[in-house]
Amino acid sequence: MSPKQEKPPIEVVELDSSDDEDAGVSVVGKRKPDMPHGGTSLSKSPVIESPNAIVPSNYRPLESRSFWKAGNFEVGRIKSTAMHGELEHARVHPKFLHSNATSHKWAFGAIAELLDNAVDEISSGATCVKVDRIYNPRDNSPALLFQDDGGGMDPERLRKCMSLGYSSKTSNSTIGQYGNGFKTSTMRLGADVIVFSRSSQSGRATQSIGLLSYTFLRRTGQDDVIVPMIDFDISDHWAEPILCGSQDDWSTNLKTILEWSPFATKMDLMQQFEDIKSHGTKIIVYNLWLNDEGIYELNFDDDDEDIMLRDEANCGNTSKTNKRALEQQSHISYRLRYSLRAYTSILYLKKFTNFSIILRGKPVEQFNILEELKHSKVITYRPQLAGTSKEILVETTLGFVKDAPSPVCGFNIYHKNRLIRPFWKVTADGSSKGNGVVGVLEANFIEPAHDKQDFERSSLFFKLETRLKQMVMDYWKGHCHLIGLKPLEPHLQNLLREQVDNAQIQSPTIDRQPVTGLAAHPRPDFRSVQSEKVGRTNSNRELPAVQPITGNATGSVKNDTQIASSSCMSIDQICEENIQLFRRCESYIQRETELKRTIEELEKELEDTKKKSADLSSRLESQKKLKLLKQFG
Repeated sequence: MSPKQEKPPIEVVELDSSDDEDAGVSVVGKRKPDMPHGGTSLSKSPVIESPNAIVPSNYRPLESRSFWKAGNFEVGRIKSTAMHGELEHARVHPKFLHSNATSHKWAFGAIAELLDNAVDEISSGATCVKVDRIYNPRDNSPALLFQDDGGGMDPERLRKCMSLGYSSKTSNSTIGQYGNGFKTSTMRLGADVIVFSRSSQSGRATQSIGLLSYTFLRRTGQDDVIVPMIDFDISDHWAEPILCGSQDDWSTNLKTILEWSPFATKMDLMQQFEDIKSHGTKIIVYNLWLNDEGIYELNFDDDDEDIMLRDEANCGNTSKTNKRALEQQSHISYRLRYSLRAYTSILYLKKFTNFSIILRGKPVEQFNILEELKHSKVITYRPQLAGTSKEILVETTLGFVKDAPSPVCGFNIYHKNRLIRPFWKVTADGSSKGNGVVGVLEANFIEPAHDKQDFERSSLFFKLETRLKQMVMDYWKGHCHLIGLKPLEPHLQNLLREQVDNAQIQSPTIDRQPVTGLAAHPRPDFRSVQSEKVGRTNSNRELPAVQPITGNATGSVKNDTQIASSSCMSIDQICEENIQLFRRCESYIQRETELKRTIEELEKELEDTKKKSADLSSRLESQKKLKLLKQFG
């Protein structure tokens, strides 16, 4: 049998790979004739000539609008796409878009990824990035806008941006590196995203449009990630379509974009380039996700100059909290959990000179917490890079927050100028040592996790954690008296040393290590003793932050060093609790002595009162006798 006659191979864009900062198609190859470029199921599609032609739309959101439930659907049977004489290739099912986006547990982490891409464009001349709420003209629902005036993306870069794993960011100063951030971040915020970009490369000016629509892929039952894209050459001051395949393919892409995007006509699409000027990128995320209560996860209504996380903000309801809790919740370490303005104000360590983040029409004022620290001190740390003998110098600045003593504490850890872990508490949970101590450092020698809200659990990371704990303890020991806290008494220092020595003798597998933080301890706070008992835990496990803000560990490396470190930390906690109990005991003894003295005084007073009473009774009796004698005398 002779092979079936086939149409010329059609160029398609499939998400087999991509980047968060560039932008372009992952794999360009051949596809069945019944699946034209762009992924629609039509082999032929009329060219849309009129700029105002409205494409009939099946546009409607998914039934499940909650992000954490949007991936709950059955995957149908996968059909082979291999053509005659070709090898089968792996594809990416649309469900992967959702699964991939779940790496962002925190919505602000997804927004930070898109801000990183704009900040990376500073080297291409970007001066600002705008973040705002706009409205979807289809149904008047809120959408999220990101727009920068950087170098923009040509057709190739846009296709890389829309694909998985492509990243051209090789500079030591750029933040992105995995080629995954654009997809994970946009799909975490909403079901669909459309990108408009203008660029000028090698004397050729282009503008491109790309649509990554989870709604389209689900509604049309696709078993591969199809991304319709169209490009124009604008070098001669009018938009000339750039054809990667046939005219029909280009028209099919346009038809799909008009049907599934917020813009129903070609003219509406072209108008989106008017405020981009000669170069830049505009990203619109629409069909935003809802929370479990069916309300938009992002809150645009409570503050016209901010974007809030609704669920996190509700957790911070201060209607029935005490004064101390109110003060803590007003601190940026708490507000960054639910306020995008607060979070972006500390997102980058170095202040920008010719660049600004404009949130809902108002520039974000960058905040450096180092400027508010009291009794600050710079400590150097020289980590040895893994697999080499090379040491690097890392400077860490420590100090007390202005309201110290305060429960606010922890380290802001940056990587390449970008905040990864905010207010990371390295001391034991329930411990009052280190309260009010905040530190800042840039740790470029360890790698961030994919969501850039934590670090990879490497040996360098664990060594850093141990060193930071020692820094806090040493700083606390030498500076706690400056904020009115009482140094630890010498006899309690000796007691603590004896307890640690005894515990280490009973645990021969644990290397003996010097005890830090012996010289100072806050005045006893008896209310905290019970919380210390309940809160005893390994210091490598933090309460979920901000991430989440502050984020739990996503992985662990169990080795002898960690076990020894964990055991040593447990000893510190037990010793500290014992000290608190000794303090309570001393206080009770003192109270007992005072009560005994009071009892003695009262007993003496009682004796005196009895004597006075007996004397008065005697005098009264005498007067009665005298009175009787007078009556009968």
